[in-house]
Amino acid sequence: MGLTARVLAVDAGNSKTDVAIVTADGEVLATARGGGFRPPAVGLETAMATLADTVTRALTTAGLTSVDHVSACLANADFPAEEEQLATALRDRAWGATVTVRNDTFAILRSGVTEPRGVAVVCGAGINCVGMHPDGRTARFPALGRVSGDWGGGWGLSEEAMWHAARAEDGRGPPRPWP
Repeated sequence: MGLTARVLAVDAGNSKTDVAIVTADGEVLATARGGGFRPPAVGLETAMATLADTVTRALTTAGLTSVDHVSACLANADFPAEEEQLATALRDRAWGATVTVRNDTFAILRSGVTEPRGVAVVCGAGINCVGMHPDGRTARFPALGRVSGDWGGGWGLSEEAMWHAARAEDGRGPPRPWP
């Protein structure tokens, strides 16, 4: 191909995963979309196998077996210990010479800006938020649902709606507000 892939970029959320292989000058060599990344629900090995399917498709399309660097923004990487565990699992796959893992909310911070600055809010399977200053300082909180006060993702909203609907139907709660 004559092109050297520099980065395997991974944005793995709870419901879907997007990967891209990008050259040093920003040319996109390949992309792939796959299933969600949910180690707490399915176990680390199953989550990594799902991710591997998506990454392998992108690498194959690009005609590569590895890259210089893997930048992975992964759902459920809420604590430093989780980031390290996931980085180790990615290093074991040998997709890149170096690996960086961050929470998937960080993937949003560079969208449409020329410097790492801003606040990113995700409302997917759960809700999460991160802020970054151009000097690299970040602010974030663990995304643990009601436990840490970050309730409001799709899962939580659907449970709450069902709770209110059931209570309205059987008379334990106020009647539904629609005809």
